[in-house]
Amino acid sequence: MPYSYNAWFQCINCDDERYPLNEIVYHCQKCEGLLEVRHDMEPLQRRSGGEWRALFDQRYMSSVHPYGSSVWGKKEIVCPLVEDENVVSMYEGGSNLLWAERLGAELGMEDLWIKQCGNSHTGSFKDLGMTVLVSMVNQMIAEGQSIPAVACASTGDTSAALAAYCAAAGIPAIVLLPKDMISTSQLIQPIANGALTLALRTDFDGCMALVQEICRRDHVYLANSMNSLRIEGQKTIAIELLQQFHWEVPDWIIIPGGNLGNVSALGKGFIEGKEMGLIDKLPRLAVAQAAQANPLYLSYLDGFRTFEPQTARDTLASAIKIGNPVSRERAIRTLQHFDGIVEEATEDELANACARADSNGLFTCPHTGVALAALEKLIVAGHIEPKSRVIVISTAHGLKFPDFKVKYHEDQLQEFAVEPQHRNLPIEVEAEYEAVHRAVLKAIEQRTLATARH
Repeated sequence: MPYSYNAWFQCINCDDERYPLNEIVYHCQKCEGLLEVRHDMEPLQRRSGGEWRALFDQRYMSSVHPYGSSVWGKKEIVCPLVEDENVVSMYEGGSNLLWAERLGAELGMEDLWIKQCGNSHTGSFKDLGMTVLVSMVNQMIAEGQSIPAVACASTGDTSAALAAYCAAAGIPAIVLLPKDMISTSQLIQPIANGALTLALRTDFDGCMALVQEICRRDHVYLANSMNSLRIEGQKTIAIELLQQFHWEVPDWIIIPGGNLGNVSALGKGFIEGKEMGLIDKLPRLAVAQAAQANPLYLSYLDGFRTFEPQTARDTLASAIKIGNPVSRERAIRTLQHFDGIVEEATEDELANACARADSNGLFTCPHTGVALAALEKLIVAGHIEPKSRVIVISTAHGLKFPDFKVKYHEDQLQEFAVEPQHRNLPIEVEAEYEAVHRAVLKAIEQRTLATARH
């Protein structure tokens, strides 16, 4: 399908520095600043907002390749230069937007929603960006470029997405992980998909420094969010949310922040949607960080006048244990544009927020717990009003973190100073009716009393 649309890499600081999307480049060659994908908006604006809405809705979750993917159904504003036959898609996107009615009522909210991005091919929102990046690599290889492999540093979810999409495309993947810092469920994903997996005796920031050196010296293609092709896929969460709300703009969106590409992506999606006439206003954004890895939060307290990288401390929210996020400049600009807020959550707060959500029918990852804990704080502080429509971005599936769940309910998280308020343990009884009957009645009575106290 021929397209008259165009996009390119452009420095976020230098307006005259542009590079084609099929060039292997991650920084501005003039100022070393980060690059972002820019779209030629003039041809995009030839269609009205209503026409774009109708087209995106027509394609949404259809069976037509590649447009049934909620990412590639918006191909014109994602990556129009990839030919359809080179798109590597797992039918990503289209994840559930759940009305968390009971949880919202407990928090005093009438209109709380959870965007369950973990209901995806590899169990996290990283699939949305990886389909774009790997598809672009596939296109470059088809054009005759020699790319021996694609590599990433990861705290778990990025490596899973890269390994799966590279396996589908038949492209070698290299994954650098911090040893003993990710869950077994996350570690096995790249291994199962055949990625060359290296466990390094360092943290994520150490892995990130090494993967950049490998890519620079050995012509390996970099897949971390420093590569802004991934932002183009992740930004479709914004458009998808609008579709699911029949193009009504929510009041607030809260998202966990680690390497900070996610908030940059959301903001980009809403800004471009507004430029195309899909919407006529913007929501407010809030980034939630773990208190153990909170450089953006500390910068926010200083009005973003300074930003000090830090050595991230141990946190249950391992995927956002990042002290030197590469997308900080983009994130700060996004938050300033959206009148955004940054909040933090302690280990006790995030663990109990997770368990509270789970007791209301969810099954959340610890990073979603960070966002939910931040939501509670923002409500108490009066930043978010009870009637506001709020969306919490759930970034990964809770099944990736079984040890965290088990240890919470067994009260084994003392090293993180977690006092579990929502424990629920199995009751061991004899295999006879009377014993089961007494145990059930006693448990129901205790729960009824606990509910009445709250």
